[in-house]
Amino acid sequence: GMGWALLGVGLLLALYTLLRHGLRSAPRPRARPELRGRTAIVTGGSSGIGAATALELARCGARVILATRSARRGEAAASRIRRETGNNEVLFMHLDLASLRSVRAFASTFLRQEPQLHLLINNAGVSAGGTTEDGFSLPFQVNHLGHFLLTQLLLERLRSCAPSRVVIVASSAHCAGRLRPERLGRPPSGLFSTFQDYCDSKLANVLHARELATREQGTQVTCYAVHPGFVNTSLFRYAPLWLQALLVPLAWLLFLEAAEGAQAVLDCATREGLEPLSGRYFTHGGPRVPWPAGRDDRLAQALWEGSERLLGLGTPGR
Repeated sequence: GMGWALLGVGLLLALYTLLRHGLRSAPRPRARPELRGRTAIVTGGSSGIGAATALELARCGARVILATRSARRGEAAASRIRRETGNNEVLFMHLDLASLRSVRAFASTFLRQEPQLHLLINNAGVSAGGTTEDGFSLPFQVNHLGHFLLTQLLLERLRSCAPSRVVIVASSAHCAGRLRPERLGRPPSGLFSTFQDYCDSKLANVLHARELATREQGTQVTCYAVHPGFVNTSLFRYAPLWLQALLVPLAWLLFLEAAEGAQAVLDCATREGLEPLSGRYFTHGGPRVPWPAGRDDRLAQALWEGSERLLGLGTPGR
């Protein structure tokens, strides 16, 4: 189908890039600003890019909340980061984005316990299918809708602590995304529905950042969507076997270490002077123009209004 054809093309491009640049070494970690006195939330902070991002933020002196589903993994990650950085202000708080009730509970606990918020890193993501307890497709809810709700619930706090930033971990997979506002949150049909669902959610991430930036003009809350690089091999768990056979060896060559993937996320979170680029889409090399659907302002507005409708948040006009 169309999805896997696109993926094949993507892999060929990736292979071409790889051969052109040789098996490059990891980009050197950049110098980061001092973040003492600043508070960050990282969703899905117990493993992968989230944990690598949280580690660096803690190293810079930030107070870091790992907002993740598993208490066991979350507590373990928090204590590992405290140990490695000597920064004791790293703590786990429970958040399950597949439950809107959990998102609301997390936000109210956070707002009660934590006076400040400067950085919200919407990193958690899934690629698997299924339906949530709220009746939405799992990738759409975890990757977009739950994060949309979380961001709205924390927005006042971000404004009162401004300058502050929201970083949304998106993906170049937004290239295959197709959002139909009247079908939002319902799993797409067809053979490659899982892959399509993932791509749709990543397009939603790019458009969410774009529309949030538009709406927050003048508040000093800025927002960035970022493609961290191909880090998570589990994305291909549902690919046909012939494709997996191709992908696994390629993955070893091509995929970045989580710590490398985190660099692009950290750039968006901490780099000075990014404010004029609020709403833009970033990769390792800085701002990039997203695929056409990712710069469709009418679609961005329709997604925003549709998301509010699904969450019962409706705000009067724009």
